[in-house]
Amino acid sequence: MTASLRPAQMLHDGARPTDIDQGVQVLRDDPTLREDPTLREDPTLRVSHQPWEAPAVTAAMTSAQDASPRLAVTSHAIVRDGVGWVPVSGEIHYSRVPRSRWRERLQLMKAGGIDVVSTYLIWIHHQPSPGPARFDGNLDVAAFVRLCQELDLDVVLRIGPWCHGEVRNGGFPDWVQGAPVAHRTDEPAYLALVQPWFDALGEQVAALCGPDGPVVGIQVENELYDQPGHLRTLKQMARAAGLRAPLWTATAWGGAQLPPEEFFPLYSGYGDGFWVDAEAAWEPTFRSHFFFSHEWDDPGVGADVRGVTAGEIETAPRDASFPPATCELGGGMATTYHRRPVPTAADIAAVGNAKIGSGSAWQGYYMYAGGINPGGEFQESHVTGYPNDLPRFDYDFHAAVGAAGQLNPSHAALRRQHAFLRAFGPQLADMPSSLPDVLPQGVEDSATLRWAIRSDGTSGFVVIGWHQPHVPLPDLPGVRLELDLVDHTRRIGPVDVPAGSIARWPFGLRLGGVTVGWATASALTLLDETTLVLVAEAGVHADISIDGQAVVRGGTEIAPGVHRVDREAGGVLEVEAAGSRATVVVIGSRDADRAWVLDTPAGRVLALSQAPLWAEGDALVSRAAAAPHVQIYRDGWRTLDLVPDADAAPQPATRLTTTLERAAGEVPAGYGASQGRASAPDSTTLTDLAAHFQVATVAEQSGEGDHRILRVTWAGDVAQLLVDDEVVGDRFWDGTPWDIDLDVLPGAEGARVSLRILPLHPDAAVWLPADAMGRRRATQGPLCALDSVTLTRTTLWRAPTPSEETTA
Repeated sequence: MTASLRPAQMLHDGARPTDIDQGVQVLRDDPTLREDPTLREDPTLRVSHQPWEAPAVTAAMTSAQDASPRLAVTSHAIVRDGVGWVPVSGEIHYSRVPRSRWRERLQLMKAGGIDVVSTYLIWIHHQPSPGPARFDGNLDVAAFVRLCQELDLDVVLRIGPWCHGEVRNGGFPDWVQGAPVAHRTDEPAYLALVQPWFDALGEQVAALCGPDGPVVGIQVENELYDQPGHLRTLKQMARAAGLRAPLWTATAWGGAQLPPEEFFPLYSGYGDGFWVDAEAAWEPTFRSHFFFSHEWDDPGVGADVRGVTAGEIETAPRDASFPPATCELGGGMATTYHRRPVPTAADIAAVGNAKIGSGSAWQGYYMYAGGINPGGEFQESHVTGYPNDLPRFDYDFHAAVGAAGQLNPSHAALRRQHAFLRAFGPQLADMPSSLPDVLPQGVEDSATLRWAIRSDGTSGFVVIGWHQPHVPLPDLPGVRLELDLVDHTRRIGPVDVPAGSIARWPFGLRLGGVTVGWATASALTLLDETTLVLVAEAGVHADISIDGQAVVRGGTEIAPGVHRVDREAGGVLEVEAAGSRATVVVIGSRDADRAWVLDTPAGRVLALSQAPLWAEGDALVSRAAAAPHVQIYRDGWRTLDLVPDADAAPQPATRLTTTLERAAGEVPAGYGASQGRASAPDSTTLTDLAAHFQVATVAEQSGEGDHRILRVTWAGDVAQLLVDDEVVGDRFWDGTPWDIDLDVLPGAEGARVSLRILPLHPDAAVWLPADAMGRRRATQGPLCALDSVTLTRTTLWRAPTPSEETTA
C-alpha cells in the first residue's frame, strides 16, 4: 500500500478559501507518512482476549423503593429478566412532534431497533408563563408514555429542570430564567421554583413509574458538571413527587462530578458538531469517536455553552462500578446558522459501531427522530445569550427519522447494528472489549486498522471501523487478523478491507451442533437457534469458515472449510455436521440497506424492502406512494403482496409550479455576530430581502392514513414556509432537500402555500458541507435558487395473511 496525501481542504470541506490552510498542520504528522504497513516483516494484526478485570458486582445505585424485579445493573452489563441486555435508546421529543404522528414515529423507531424511548420534558413548552403547566395535545406526556408502553417500548424521562436540547434558556421558562435566584443550585428560592414543576410531572406520570411500568430510567438535569450535591437533591425532589425508576441517570461527559453510587453515568459520541466556530477544522474531540478506545469522556460536547474550549476541560475516568454506556451518540446533527454539518449514514454508523467494539453496554442516540419546535420563539439563539443561532421551527436534526416522518439513510445503517444487538445482546453483555496489540498513533493515524473484539474467550465478534468523514482513509488489502483466545488461536484472512468498512464479524459462533469458525460478513440476527443471518460489506468477500467436518451446500469452497457467497447478490449456505443442521443466510451488499428484522408475536421476521416497514401484531405495514416490493425469508425468499388500507390509486410525485412574485433584495455579508459567531437574520430582514415564491395548488388530503409530503429543493441562506402569509416553518440551507409534512400544518391546502428564500452572500461566515460549498463557490454573487417543489402522497399498505403469499 502506497501512502498518499489528500488535499488539506478535505479536513475542512465547508471552510472559506482563506481558512483552508489552517488544516494543513493536521496532516503533517500523519503516520501514513512514516510507516507503510505492507513493509512490516509480519503484517498480521493481533489481539489477545482480555477477561474482565474483576467479577461483576451489582451497582449500588438505587434504594429498595426503586428496585425492579426485571432490571438490574452490574459493573459489567445491564440485566433484564435475568438475561444480559444491551438496550438501544433513541431520543424523540413528544412536544416537538404532532400528536397525530406519535404512533407512526414510534413504530419507525421500533422497526429501526430502538427498544427504549428517551425524551426531554421541556419545561418552557409546558409552562411558558406562570400558572398551571399544560399537558394537553402535543404536551400530553402521560399519553405519550402509555403509547410507548402499548408498543412494548421502555421509556427514559429526562425531566430537567434544565435540559439544553437547543431550547431557549435551556428549557427554563422566561419567568424562571429571569428569577433572581442561583439557578441550577441548591438555593432554596430556586428549588421552590422547581418543586411545583416536578409535582406537576408526578401528577401526570407517577402512575407509570412503578416496578411494572414502562419508565425504566429518569435523568435529572443535563450537562451539570460541578454540582453533585444538587443532582442528589433533584433526585430526592423527584422521588417526593412520585417519580421513580430503577435507573437514575446523569450525563457524565466533560469531567462531570456525579454523586457516588447515585447515578448511572452516561456518555456521548458525536463525529461532528455545530458547537465549534465556522472556521474550525475537524476537531480531535470529534475525530476520536471513530476509534476504538476504553476512554469514554468527551470534553467537547457543551464546551461552548460553558464558555471554554475542549482543551481547557479536564476529563474524568469512567466509574468502573457501572458498565460503559451512552445516551447521546450523534444520531444526526442540528443545523445552526454559523455551522451546518450534515453527517452521512456511514458517519453515524461508524461512531455507533466503534462504541460497540469498545464495550458499550447501552447504545443511546440523540436525536433518533427529529421534530419541529412549537409556535413561539422557543429555539436556542443569540438573543437568549447562547453562542448558537438555530431555526425558529426546524429541529429535523438529520436524524434517522426526519421531522416529516421520512427515513434518512442512517435508519438503514443503524438498524443493522440494532438488529445485531437485539439478537446477540445476551452473549455480548458477557463479552468484554479487547483492543489489538497495535493501536493507532493518535487521531491523525490513517494507516493503522481500527478494530477490536468482544469475546468471552471462546467466541465473539471482530468489530471493524474503517470509515471517517473529511479525511479519506485508504483501502487496506490483504489484512490478516490473529485472535489469541483462552485455549486456541483463530486466524482470519487475508481479506481486503476497503475504506468505508463498518463490520461485526462473528467467530466461534455455535448454531446448534454447528460452529461458524469465522465469517467476513457482519452478523445481523438469528432467526432461530440454527439460522444465522449475515450482511456482506461492499468490497469485502463474504467468506464463511465452518469448524470440523461438514457438508455445505451453496456458495463456493475456496479453501478447506471456507465457503464464499456472492458479496453483492448474497446467498444461502445449508450446513450438516455431526448430525446437526444449520443455515447461514447472507444478504448481499446491494440489499443491505433494504434489510429489516422485525419481531412479531409469531416470531422474528427477516424482510427486504426499500419502503419503510414495521410490525403491527403479526401483520407487516408499510408507508409508500405505490405498492411496496417486500420479500420475506421463510426457508427461502418469498414475495409478500401488500394491499392499501384505503381505496387509493398510487400517485407518483408531482412537480408543482412555482411563481416568483418578488425578487430578492441585495443582502449583506452578515447580520451581526455574538461570541465570534455569525448571527441569523431577523424576521424583518427575511420579509424585506428574501425572494418570494407562490406554490401552485396543493392537493388536499384524500384518505385516512394519507400523508402529503412537500419536498423543497433549494439553495440559499434561510428559507421560510408560509401558509396564509404566516410563517409556519423554516430551514437553514446545508445542501439537503427540505421535507415538510403538510397535513400537520393547518390551512396548508389550496393555493395558500408560499416560500421565501434569502440569498446567501459569498462572504457570509458560515460553514457548509463540501457539496453545498461547491455550489456556493460555483455561483457568482449571492446564491438563491428554488430548484423544485414536489408533492408526494403516501398511504399505508398492509400484508395479507401468510396463505396469500406467493413464491418469488
